[in-house]
Amino acid sequence: MRTVHGWAAGIVVGLASVGLVRQGVAQQDSTKGDTVPASLESRIDALDQQVRILQRLRELAADSAAAAAKDKVSATASAKDGFSIKSADGKFAVRLKGLVQTDARIFLSDKAAPATTTFFLRRARPILEATVGKYLEFRLQPDFGQGQTVLFDAYSDVKIAPAFAIRVGKFKPAVDLERYQSASDIVFAERALATNLAPNRDIGLQLSGDISTGAFTWQAGIYNGVPDLGNGDGDVSDAKDVAGRVFLQPFKLGALAGLGFGVAGTTGLERGTILAPALASYRTPGQQTWFKYRSSLTTPANNIFADGRRSRVAPQAYFYSGPLGLHGEYIQSWQAVTKLAGTPLKLKHTAWQTTGSIFLTGEKNSFKSAAPKKPFDPKAGTFGALELAARYSELSIDDATFPTFANPANTPSKAKAWAIGLNWYLAKAIKVVADYEHTTFTGGTATGDREDENFVATRVQYSF
Repeated sequence: MRTVHGWAAGIVVGLASVGLVRQGVAQQDSTKGDTVPASLESRIDALDQQVRILQRLRELAADSAAAAAKDKVSATASAKDGFSIKSADGKFAVRLKGLVQTDARIFLSDKAAPATTTFFLRRARPILEATVGKYLEFRLQPDFGQGQTVLFDAYSDVKIAPAFAIRVGKFKPAVDLERYQSASDIVFAERALATNLAPNRDIGLQLSGDISTGAFTWQAGIYNGVPDLGNGDGDVSDAKDVAGRVFLQPFKLGALAGLGFGVAGTTGLERGTILAPALASYRTPGQQTWFKYRSSLTTPANNIFADGRRSRVAPQAYFYSGPLGLHGEYIQSWQAVTKLAGTPLKLKHTAWQTTGSIFLTGEKNSFKSAAPKKPFDPKAGTFGALELAARYSELSIDDATFPTFANPANTPSKAKAWAIGLNWYLAKAIKVVADYEHTTFTGGTATGDREDENFVATRVQYSF
């Protein structure tokens, strides 16, 4: 019954609607003679046109916003990249970085071999890097530390692909593992004895590549050639050095994922003179000279100088696992030396070092400085990261060096050093270092061994 009533009601409502519609149409027809209103179709057309206009304006606004974003230059500041300005497409960028190390060197016993306890700026380096286009980069790094101005890096890179790049300018030849580590990332304030046998900086051209995301890296280059520990800005002969290095990290997963090993070497001819010997002196961890070839300002004819082939070979490895880090290397350096009217003799010097460290606060150890899990913040109750380190190193001089090429009465034939250290990372950019290193010598005086060096180094480092 209710259903019938519903149908009836619907029919009534429908008829009423039709009636109303007819009435409305009749009313419209009756007014045609008085005014000229827009027809329903024309009004719909007008509204459609307005919608189209609004849609187009919206499209133009979106295009304009996209174009503005494409041309927008971004400026950032971070501990990783320093201060940087970069184009929207990333093809052009300028980065300003810096490294400042304020040290205190303290010698606990130096009666026989005096050394100065002092505060000083070990390194003060502004660093400018730039990306120019898709393939070109350059880096400029002078150093104003220790009261001197020295250019350390000035080179350009052409990075065609990860597996092939070209570098030209002044930079670190890829030889010594610890030298290859940035000065801001080394575990101790000063590098180990083994670094004495490797070049510091040289000018040349290097080809390099990184295959399978670091599983295999290689470098090969030609350089002017510098003595051990040398930082060269030119050459005095036509002879050049060639250098190469291969380094493998074959395990990307598992317990050996942090293992890397490789070998590097150099060879070339070096022709020194009595006034420009092209030979190195070697330094202790406290940066005191402990080995030098015979030389004289009053009788230069007795000076020893390089005269023939210089070669180096340096197997090296590191292993990082969680908070633990280990690295070590072995270096042999051969150099033919002579004196005026003498016969050249090739000498072989040998060194090695091993360094270990562990983060007491659990940070992940690596070849680069760690970022504290909880940066120093007294209000938040966080302390930063603590790293405990130890190291042993040796450097032996060829026995044939004495007495013709070096004076045994003032030059030791061997140095051995052990060290312990504590590094406090307040933040990724700020590190405080405290080291103690004990070095002993074989020979070096007319009556026996040179006095031991007991060296304390502290450092406040800021790098960004």
